[in-house]
Amino acid sequence: MASEASESMLSGGPGGPLAGVRVIDLTSVVLGPVATQILGDYGADVIKVETPEGDLMRANGVSLHSGMGSVFLAINRNKRSIAIDLKAPEGKDILRRLIATTDVLVHNMRISAIEKLGFGYAAVSAIKPEIVYCAATGFGQDGPDADKPAFDDVIQAACGLASINSEGRDAPEYVPSLVADKTVGMALVNAVLAGLYSRERTGRGQYAEVPMLETMVAFVLAEHLGGLTFDPPPSGAGYARLLAGGRKPAPTLDGHIAMLPYTGAHWAAFFRAAGREDLAEKYGVADRAARNANIVSMYADMAAMTRLRTTAEWMRICVELDIPATPIYSLDELPDHPHLKAVGLFRAAVHPSEGPVRYVAPPTKFSGTPAAIRRHAPLHGEHTDEILLEAGYTKAEVQALSTRRVVVCK
Repeated sequence: MASEASESMLSGGPGGPLAGVRVIDLTSVVLGPVATQILGDYGADVIKVETPEGDLMRANGVSLHSGMGSVFLAINRNKRSIAIDLKAPEGKDILRRLIATTDVLVHNMRISAIEKLGFGYAAVSAIKPEIVYCAATGFGQDGPDADKPAFDDVIQAACGLASINSEGRDAPEYVPSLVADKTVGMALVNAVLAGLYSRERTGRGQYAEVPMLETMVAFVLAEHLGGLTFDPPPSGAGYARLLAGGRKPAPTLDGHIAMLPYTGAHWAAFFRAAGREDLAEKYGVADRAARNANIVSMYADMAAMTRLRTTAEWMRICVELDIPATPIYSLDELPDHPHLKAVGLFRAAVHPSEGPVRYVAPPTKFSGTPAAIRRHAPLHGEHTDEILLEAGYTKAEVQALSTRRVVVCK
């Protein structure tokens, strides 16, 4: 990793835009941890509350050592881990003491489960009235599916994403990415930030719910509501320009290229470069309605032409004509992507248990309060002692709690 940008895991300099904000993170798996990592990247002090067994995602992905899988490492940096048995009365007391010092509480449990645990919104706001309390649920609590379990696959199927991803195939297929978890995670970040902004203006905390199904339906239908926009519907749902199947990576002499002539000028320039100016007139590319009506045939002709030159030749042409284009990159090739290397997206660091590791840097830039990687992804219970001492427990009390397995200390 010598060619990658190097960054200390305890970077100095100004804190991020959320410096001074404390977040109690009761989330696990992917959705919640993605959200709280972003908050940590932005400078918040994120206290990751784990069970004595640890976050389930610690076991997922590629591992060098038990409990530190690649997925966990990718979505849990910039957090401190405290491991507490919240079923034990003393464990509940610890969390109540931490809540009194915090600004935000985030969880992705079912509402019935967190209420049973004793940390629903009413109980938490009684401890800290100005807290911003955000719950990521599978389904909105006003509907019949309110208490059903939900994971990424279930939500992809329910929101229409698996359906549109399967156009032209014999059977529905999921997108091979945890796209629902990660998209809803970013929506959860937005809810936290909006809640903090509102509290800054009014002094009042509040409850926010981010339901996975509703969030993903809104995400999918942004372009696919189609004819259902109107009453009565003149046609069915769906954005035909995408669903018709014309837009796809184009074959070249030595591979494929993602090429997107978008405007009439783009199409005219492409046909001219390919020696088929007649097609610009045939398809009426200067007129958007005509382009939309002919898009499948235009892409079919484009694919026939791109086969005649190499990817590199087409890239040179597209750069010259200002047509959006890129070679197809595999996952393994991304660390060597010229642009990503230039901006330092991949960072090399040394993890205390895993040794040299690669992180993806926070992609959002702030000029005055930069987001940064300030902490490595924590070991299970790595900061239990530290956090309890900050909360006013004595070393003897921490030792006693650890002996009784109320907490796990590293």
